[in-house]
This record gives sequence, C-alpha cells and structure tokens, in this order.
Amino acid sequence: MHAITIPEPGGPEALVWDEVPDPVPGEGEVLVEVTAGAVNRADILQRQGFYDPPPGTPPYPGLECSGRIAEIGTGVSGWSVGDEVCALLSGGGYAEKVVVPAGQLLPVPEGVGLRQAAALPEVTCTVWSNVFMIAHLRPGETLLVHGGSSGIGTMAIQLAKAVGARVAVTAGTKEKLDRCAELGADILVNYREQDFVEEVRKATDGAGADVILDNMGAKYLERNVKALAVNGRLAIIGMQGGVKGELNIGALLAKRGAISATSLRARPLEEKAAIVAAVREHVWPLFTGGHLRPVIDRELPMPDAATAHQVVEDSGHIGKVLLIAPQGA
Repeated sequence: MHAITIPEPGGPEALVWDEVPDPVPGEGEVLVEVTAGAVNRADILQRQGFYDPPPGTPPYPGLECSGRIAEIGTGVSGWSVGDEVCALLSGGGYAEKVVVPAGQLLPVPEGVGLRQAAALPEVTCTVWSNVFMIAHLRPGETLLVHGGSSGIGTMAIQLAKAVGARVAVTAGTKEKLDRCAELGADILVNYREQDFVEEVRKATDGAGADVILDNMGAKYLERNVKALAVNGRLAIIGMQGGVKGELNIGALLAKRGAISATSLRARPLEEKAAIVAAVREHVWPLFTGGHLRPVIDRELPMPDAATAHQVVEDSGHIGKVLLIAPQGA
C-alpha cells in the first residue's frame, strides 16, 4: 500500500507519499481500507518532530479516518467485512489501509457520507469527553470555546446547542465568526480586537462562562480563570499558546473552579473504547434529522498532504480539511 511518510521532520514538504508494507490486523483489531482521513494539529506537531506516535502505532500521521472494513482479526464481534465505518486512531490515517482496535470503530452516522465521516471521530470524542464527561456542561449553562471555527470548535458549538447550552466563541476574523453564528454560537468575540473576558462577562451579566474549552494553554490561563463563572470548569486540550503559565490559585479558589487537562492519543485502549462507546450512544443519534453535521473546509488528494498541512498551519480553514485516499476519489 501507500502512505504519507516522514523521512525527516520539517515543514509540509517533509511529507512523502511512498510505498510501505501492508498492515495486518491482530487480535481484537480490524483492517480498514481508507476512504478519507482528516488533518489535525497533532499531525503537524508529529511532522515537525515534536509529537511521536505511541509505541506500537504506525509511524504515519493521521488520528482519524473513514472507510470500509477489509479484514477482521480474531476475537472481534459485531462488525463484518464491507461495513462502512469511521475510526479514532493513534496514528496511521494518512494511508490506504490502517489497522484499528475494534473498540475505536464507529458506524458512519445517518445522513453523513462515507468521505465526510472522516471529519468526525477526533472532534466528537474530544468534545464529548472534555465538555460533557469531565466538565459536565448542563442545559442553560454558558460554554466558551476558543477557536470556535476549528474542527473541534465547530463541533463543540453544535453539541452544546443540542443540549440547550449557550455558546460563546473566539475567532480571528469576521468570516469565521459568521460561520460560528450560523452553527448557533450566541456570543461572538474577535480575539484580535476584543477582550474575551470582558465580552463574556458583559453577555452573562457578570457571571462568566460555566465551562471553557481551551486550545491555547499558557497564553490564556490567567484570563480563562478570570472568565470563569463561580463553580466554573476549565478544560484545556491544547498548547498553541505555550506550555508554562502562572496560575493564581487564590483566584481559582474564589471561583471554586476546576481545571482539567487531557489528551486523547496516548490514552489506554480501554479508555478510548469507553469514550467511543459514549459518543456512539449520546452523539451519533443527534446526526439523525440534521441536528449535527460535519463542517468541512475542503477535500484534497491524500498524496497532496503537504498542501493540507499548510492550510491548517496557516489557520486558513473553517472546520476540517480532509485527505481523500486514491480508492476514495
């Protein structure tokens, strides 16, 4: 088969479409013939040499894909060859075939095409696990999403609205904020021109955000605590703004606030399987009737992954950028 390889870390040009050995499913695994994969910022970090895949994971980037089951390993039940699926991966999605633990498979949801389903596993599992399983967002509460026009942001808006929450977002352009509004965002903050702490307080009569989903890390830590409501929960899922920040514990105590920080890729298989099962139970039914939909900026041929990486690295997209495998074209 062919896959995107990284012979040497570097810029987008470091990605090379090359022939590699076919993977073979082991016990509890299935082989998926990939139709499409999606680009995530973790893939960019891996390409740059900053985020190695976990042990035993294919060396090719790609944290999610869609496709058809081509082979089933021993000990797997509930799936058949030919089933159309999407999958949460630890790596290997930029390839024509990938082996997936059966617990990380999801059926393609109703109303979503097979190619478009590649945009769903990473964002739905990240948002559901952090905003709902950990931070326990409830109807009537306010969720602040940083990077509202990103793949994770566009899904967080839709899921929060589906459960009856109010949503505030930050983004850097009017076009991106307009798209967030189309998805249901109630409070729109241009972070280049406005202070999100002030805008969220103003929109909530001084209360603040009950839950904050943060992809920035250190850069926003102090202001995120200021923006929290009493009993607020800050969920950190990224470090685009740095890894070391100063925390005013007194301010957090005054808010009776909580901070969680998680990553998805390196979790044990059983934890990933539990998250995937929860997503299938709680999120997948919301695609019926169009309550949720993938937001896809563009689709590019998988061998052209360098172009896709440049788009995402420049934040020149809204939603997800997909890579279409040759057999999915």
